[in-house]
Amino acid sequence: MSEIRALIVDDSSVMRKIVERALRQAGLDLMVVHEAGSGSEGLDLLKSKQVDLILSDINMPSMDGLEFLRQLRAQNLAPGVPVVMITTESSEEHVKQAILAGAQGYIRKPFTAEQVKERVLPLLTAA
Repeated sequence: MSEIRALIVDDSSVMRKIVERALRQAGLDLMVVHEAGSGSEGLDLLKSKQVDLILSDINMPSMDGLEFLRQLRAQNLAPGVPVVMITTESSEEHVKQAILAGAQGYIRKPFTAEQVKERVLPLLTAA
């Protein structure tokens, strides 16, 4: 698989590093990892950077992951780029909202590198 440019959106810098490590352990060849601490920061970054994969937390202050996803689609940023939502929510409602808003998948915290591999790799190979 070619080198991947990823965007990780999470209000926790520690969680962003955990997600990056899990992606690497899942076997992704990450060329560049962009990080954003909020949905609005993620949108701003996407106006100037190309990415191949977006992972976003759902629960964030100011702009949550669902609103980030809606704005991403409304502004036509990163068209065709798979978006995977990361959540502590066990509620199926949040997952449904994420899929309806255009997410291609989701991962529940806490997660393993194997779960990341199962959810993320098929999205990249399908592209």
